[in-house]
Amino acid sequence: MDIHPIAPDKRAAIMVELERIERVHDVRVLMACESGSRGWGFSSPDSDYDARFIYVHRQPWYLSVNEATGPGQAQRDVIELPIDDELDVSGWDLRKALRLVSKSNPTLSEWLRSPIVYRQDDAAVAALLDAVQQFHSPLGSWWHYLNMARTNFRGYLRGERVRTKKYLYVLRPLLACRWIECEPDPPPMAFELLLDRLLPHGPVRAAIDQLLVVKRTSAEVADGPRIGVISAYIEAELAAMEHAAPPLASGSGDSGALDALFRQMLATHAPR
Repeated sequence: MDIHPIAPDKRAAIMVELERIERVHDVRVLMACESGSRGWGFSSPDSDYDARFIYVHRQPWYLSVNEATGPGQAQRDVIELPIDDELDVSGWDLRKALRLVSKSNPTLSEWLRSPIVYRQDDAAVAALLDAVQQFHSPLGSWWHYLNMARTNFRGYLRGERVRTKKYLYVLRPLLACRWIECEPDPPPMAFELLLDRLLPHGPVRAAIDQLLVVKRTSAEVADGPRIGVISAYIEAELAAMEHAAPPLASGSGDSGALDALFRQMLATHAPR
């Protein structure tokens, strides 16, 4: 079974949208990937497609005195297409992406490690991955994922009947926290990599595998009875993490190096 399914017609539609974005906005798309449940590896057959990309303008766009969007309006550093029932396509400008690199943004790191790639400039992605590694803050990322897990747990998983799919939206960030505690690299986007590294076997893994089968083969799962073994695992993990943060590095990087990378990428990757 393909756990990262992309229908050929949807891939083609996303490629058409990326080409249209380049024409309409006069930009170059450096990379485009799938985020969300299809990238994580637990989409339902009716899950939508979450295409995310990083793009760069021509050099003069970054150097104009009067902003292109009009007096008093900041230049937008995102491009977002109207969301329909199946496609959600949006992206970040390169300068925004590098600012997020400087803050060790986990979302950007995941995009660059997505198992589903629509387009990419290999040299640009390699440079961005190197920068992500240099600015990686294990402690900051750990708190990001813990807060994500807590929010979903408190919102959806505390009753006798729960939003079943939300188990996965808590388990993934909890396992990302554990990954950060034992691995030097940022956690991957793909859920199966987290599972195989951190929960390779046992009753909790068996219950998760069963839940994944239901999630991947059924329409979006609504609510259902509490799954005791998974709930107990989540509650124990949250209690342990909330008791004390692990002794992780906060991370640091040279902002001058990012400025140099930005200029270099403008020189080599901006539209001609």
